[in-house]
Amino acid sequence: MARRNDEVEALLQEYADLIAITGGDAFKARAYEKAARAIGGYPVDVSTLDADGLREIPNVGRSIAEKVAEYLRTGAMAVVEERRARIPAGVRELITIPTLGPKKALRLYEDLHISSVSELAAAIEADALAGLKGFGEKTQENIRHGIELLRRAGGRVPLSPALDTAERIVAELSAVTGCERCGYAGSLRRMRETVGDLDVLVSARRSAPFMDALCELPVTAEVIARGAKKTSVRTGNGLQLDLRVVPPESWGAALQYFTGSKAHNIRTRTIAVHQGLKLSEYGVFDTGSGESVASRTEEEVYARLGLPWIPPTLREDRGEIEAALGDGLPEVVTERDIRGDLHTHTDLTDGLASLEAMVEAAAERGHAYYAVTDHAPRLYMQRMTDEKILAQRERVRELDGTRRRMRLLHGTELNIGPDGEVDWPEEFLAGFDLCVASLHSHFDLDRAAMTRRLVRACEHPYVNIIGHPTTRLIGRRPGVDADWDEVFAACARTGTALEVNAQPDRLDLRDEDILRAREHGARFAVNTDAHSVPHLGQLRYGVATAQRGWLTKEDVINTWTLARLRRFLRKGGRA
Repeated sequence: MARRNDEVEALLQEYADLIAITGGDAFKARAYEKAARAIGGYPVDVSTLDADGLREIPNVGRSIAEKVAEYLRTGAMAVVEERRARIPAGVRELITIPTLGPKKALRLYEDLHISSVSELAAAIEADALAGLKGFGEKTQENIRHGIELLRRAGGRVPLSPALDTAERIVAELSAVTGCERCGYAGSLRRMRETVGDLDVLVSARRSAPFMDALCELPVTAEVIARGAKKTSVRTGNGLQLDLRVVPPESWGAALQYFTGSKAHNIRTRTIAVHQGLKLSEYGVFDTGSGESVASRTEEEVYARLGLPWIPPTLREDRGEIEAALGDGLPEVVTERDIRGDLHTHTDLTDGLASLEAMVEAAAERGHAYYAVTDHAPRLYMQRMTDEKILAQRERVRELDGTRRRMRLLHGTELNIGPDGEVDWPEEFLAGFDLCVASLHSHFDLDRAAMTRRLVRACEHPYVNIIGHPTTRLIGRRPGVDADWDEVFAACARTGTALEVNAQPDRLDLRDEDILRAREHGARFAVNTDAHSVPHLGQLRYGVATAQRGWLTKEDVINTWTLARLRRFLRKGGRA
């Protein structure tokens, strides 16, 4: 379920951007950015806190706490409204471009009167920015790419807020009298990385109470259309939601049909036709007699077609039908299979919680083992030193096994330099239990150089996992250009795992890349890259992405026993 922390974080971040746009104090903007991040990662729902409780959050002082309390009380923050009024709507539209900062957006508006994304795209094509200081060829190319990212995203919403909204609505509708079953379907149930709209199904004899309830929910901003079988609304975060109420005997068929994908459904309907059947959202029917032969559960529907139940995350017509017909459908990894998290951070570097708090939260999640992997010294803003990391190691050893017998691994997240080099010499790295290595800079290297860089990192004797391998940020930054087949082959050859990063704005590797890497024989680690206690709960997104890439427990190293994992981490000793 969504916490108020998320909307407060977004509002404070917007205020920081507005301060920057209007030429305000840079230190003030930074203070609000820090507060936004701290509130987003705070484990307690801020709506349950008073002003004193809010001030206990790191980086939240009296003034910010008062503004947050004002928003929680009234639904608005006066300083934000005032700043919004001072900035033309066109400038606010421009800063939605991922690669365009607020100051440059204001410059474009003031100097060239550009006030929309389409106007900016036209200006770049007409070379109208050529004489504007700070808008050289490389900057224009970055902006052009940002516009492409924005347009490609269209009206789609990232997976995490879409799921929060859907779960909130399902919980509300499930409490309505007469509800037998309620759930979400569509691309959200298939756990695609972005969602265009929401499909919610209710199994009940009467539809009117559910249509009434949906229209009256606080999350509903607009009623688009209302009917007896289907009602469409728009939520506060811009998503269209379609609610359908179906009779209990049609639940399984409706769930299968509205989950999709379209391509998967075409395949199942084709199978039905070849068997003299008709498949629809109402059930499986004998074409001759019109009699319903399956409909109540998805398992019944698939079984009547001669198929096992297919997990929703696989329903993309990427070979799942053939695999099911040939008894080769994978038993995909589940969240229950994950024994530990191998990439997390504390407040020693850029995390928000202490080592002790992160360890306690991981133990409460039932992990058998847990790795702490704070940043290495070449990520200079984190100010890591040998002394700091060794002191942390000593504390990790003290805590090992003290929280529900969970075993602790001491690691680090290394930086992969432009030539593939990493922080710290080999003799120092030998003291870590594991090393994650990631790209944090130099994203614009050419394909050949980037490939060499990543392969060299894979070949390092102490690099165990390549973290968020492509570095993409969904809708904001594309992945780096590399010969990924060569990189995947190098991972398989050297015993280096590829991370499936569970952060919802990363999901890196993406499912298509996982499928390719798996063909090369690579292993994987599904990690949260948690920077706060709530981030540990994002594991679900990484697992779903791993499922979409057809990964099984055997493919994922952090489903293994600790003894088997340690053998793998010795690099070269295959488990």
